[in-house]
Amino acid sequence: MVLMQILQVAAEEPVRFLGIKLINPDDFFELIFRFSFNLLIIYILVRHIYFPIARRKEYYFNYMLIGVILFLMTYMLINVKDLSVGVALGLFALFGILRFRTAQIPIKEMTYLFLVIGLSVVNALVTKKISYAEIFFINLIVLAAAWYGERFWFSSRLSRKTITYDKIELIKPEHREELMKDLKERTGLDITRIEIGKIDLLRDVAQIRIFYTHQENAPFVEEEDGFNGE
Repeated sequence: MVLMQILQVAAEEPVRFLGIKLINPDDFFELIFRFSFNLLIIYILVRHIYFPIARRKEYYFNYMLIGVILFLMTYMLINVKDLSVGVALGLFALFGILRFRTAQIPIKEMTYLFLVIGLSVVNALVTKKISYAEIFFINLIVLAAAWYGERFWFSSRLSRKTITYDKIELIKPEHREELMKDLKERTGLDITRIEIGKIDLLRDVAQIRIFYTHQENAPFVEEEDGFNGE
């Protein structure tokens, strides 16, 4: 009760320090509500849709932080009267083309990065012309699309991985069945197809790309670099 009375007084006669309001109750509670909603959406997307399949904790941590800072930055930028929405969206575009220099980000992780950025910006750009029902619907559509893709589309696809194989005598066409059997025994994967890549006769090794049935709670692997098919 006391806190509400203080906030009511502050709303009627705002206290200023160096020309800046100490608190604007309506805007403050709106920020808390929208930030909490955006954080919940990002958490559901990353923790309950992305992480159970990918199991990559480094991206889980990065996505949550990116969602937090992007929402706060965008929310503050659109509330600066001297800063146009175009400038704010321009800054968002810089984040949209952001690439980590330490490692190449797989396509799937880049897609989730874009989803996190997009949802955070959309939730921060809400104006009084848009109802909360519309925002809830937009967020639910994105979550539903991501969930459906992970559970019913990616799960039915084949994962693939490139390995270095040492029994080079088995890469001959007439030994294909024996090669498949050896790969299944050594990897423990349900391999359905293989491709022979670069052959190193000096070291007696060969690059082999294996295609195996995707398993639940196993990461979906796509490798494009460093493989030279026949």
